[in-house]
Amino acid sequence: MQTFRPGQDGYAEEIAGFQTSVATHPAAVVAAENAADVVAAVKHAAEHDLPVAVQATGHGLTAGTDGLLISTRRMTGVEIDAEAKTARVEAGVRWGAVIEAAAQHGLAPLSGSSPDVGVVGYTLSGGFGLMARRHGRAADHVRAIDVVTADGELRTVTPGDDLFWALLGGRAGFGIVTALEFGLVEVTELYGGGLYFDAADLPAVLRAWRTWAVTAPDELTTSIAVVALPHLPFLPEPIRGKHVANIRIAYLGEDGDPLVAPLRTAAPVLLDTLKRLPYTDSGSIASDPPHPHPYHGTNATVEVLNDAMLAAVVEHATPETVLIIDRLGGELARRSVNGVGWDSAAEFVVRALSVVEDGVDPIRRAHAKLFDALAPWSTGRLLPFLYGEHPAADLATAFPAGDRARLKQLKAKYDPAGRFG
Repeated sequence: MQTFRPGQDGYAEEIAGFQTSVATHPAAVVAAENAADVVAAVKHAAEHDLPVAVQATGHGLTAGTDGLLISTRRMTGVEIDAEAKTARVEAGVRWGAVIEAAAQHGLAPLSGSSPDVGVVGYTLSGGFGLMARRHGRAADHVRAIDVVTADGELRTVTPGDDLFWALLGGRAGFGIVTALEFGLVEVTELYGGGLYFDAADLPAVLRAWRTWAVTAPDELTTSIAVVALPHLPFLPEPIRGKHVANIRIAYLGEDGDPLVAPLRTAAPVLLDTLKRLPYTDSGSIASDPPHPHPYHGTNATVEVLNDAMLAAVVEHATPETVLIIDRLGGELARRSVNGVGWDSAAEFVVRALSVVEDGVDPIRRAHAKLFDALAPWSTGRLLPFLYGEHPAADLATAFPAGDRARLKQLKAKYDPAGRFG
């Protein structure tokens, strides 16, 4: 176990995460290599009355810390039990490692759009991914959690334990998770990729996608993203440097081409990348940016996607903002989840994300214009898509009211001093 303090070699690298807009200046960083290191760090924090934060990849940073930061990036163990169809992963593991390990046994995890995202942070935030409408959230498949609580004890909690429930969807406010065990599914390939249209055709593309998405089978998970692509040589020429509307598809069925045929007539297609692909290539569907950068984002869940809402999305679809609409429903609406819930009646989530260049306030104001327009139909927010620093009131709306009350009680039980924020 190494410890880094401000000014020491390695300190800056240790606190650096994928999200670079959140300033964090911990008094010390513990580079944990195993659960025993995490136990020792938490006990030290308790003895010296220090707040504690944890970081693996830093994708989901929402606040900095001035206390003790526990870095779990060195905890990279992955074990696959092919017979039980489960994985056990340590706290620093990214989805890409699990995808590759599971694929050797004809299995796949409930991973998200990016293989570079950390498994634990994604799962504890309630993340849902490429097979969500068929198999639900990653949290729905968790079997056991190893967690170090504020008293410095390493516990294993399972379904039925109140701490297990709180951790799954409640993020890291109840302890430091050192390992997860979760179920895998028998998937080796899917039909996936995207259809790219010029953003000038967004009104027609949005209407076509909405009509098509509401009747899509549960085996299909889909979203539409409006994004300005850079003028870089690795991008295909038809979309290089253009502002595009990208319909993303991940389909577990066999009849992919006939299923998406109505979308191909929505407007002239700039690029069609849809094909059957191994699940190990699933990160290519969204092709999320791989390099750390500063960003801020928010979202709103809605039960309908009416014409007025589509008009608001079109109005705010500028090159400075990435807009994404995800189709929910399917298993996301029906499943009784292991942990903290969300509005299961929501059919879509509208997301906005912008790069932070001149401070976050201008971005918040720009995003607010869109979400004020959606407010009459909004039912809440989803925690996985709150990027960057947010007021506590925003974070609170990501939890159903009944869950908020229960989480408050469990926080007082397991972290009475507020050690974990």
